Amino acid sequence: MDQATVVRVPAADVVLDADVVLPTRTRAVVLFAHGSGSSRLSPRNRAVAGRLHAAGLATVLADLLTKEEEQVDATTAQLRFDIALLSRRLTAVVDWAVEQPELHGLPVGLFGASTGAAAALCAAAARPDQIGAVVSRGGRPDLAGDHLAEVRAPTLLLVGELDPQVAQLNATAATALRAPYDLRLVPGAGHLFAEPGTLDRVADEAAGWFDTHLS
Repeated sequence: MDQATVVRVPAADVVLDADVVLPTRTRAVVLFAHGSGSSRLSPRNRAVAGRLHAAGLATVLADLLTKEEEQVDATTAQLRFDIALLSRRLTAVVDWAVEQPELHGLPVGLFGASTGAAAALCAAAARPDQIGAVVSRGGRPDLAGDHLAEVRAPTLLLVGELDPQVAQLNATAATALRAPYDLRLVPGAGHLFAEPGTLDRVADEAAGWFDTHLS
């Protein structure tokens, strides 16, 4: 994996930790929104990020909660479902990223997992002129609510074939999208994509989507 640079990103009244990786000949950047109870150190998101680096995409993996908030959430599980808070934080990371000299002018994509997918879609709705593509992995796009209709970025919804409840939630949410979208079931995958080869499939699908829409 390419060497990550740890940065501090201001977001309203807090400062968030983020890992930035710039591969050789970077041609776009993808910002990650982690899911329920996870962080920027999520091994699944980092595995996907590694595949994107190989495709020439820079990545920003940010913690959307502070360490203190993560401790509270570990007990209450409330903040991970505060989509308004998470989307505001992710939008702040977008605003920060596009101002960085090494990222300025690059097409921007968002990758969201679980509840982070809802935050990604809300951020895409808030910044329609900046976000060029969105990918959701095992996401909860339904939690984006009315913001779904405001998304303009082409959106890929990846769901495990063995995760029928989330697949149905994705299918219902997709009907509210006005942007181009594709809902794809990953064969043999459960909610966490822990089955052999399934996360590789996600990474390949995401890389292909971003390659098409962030060119």
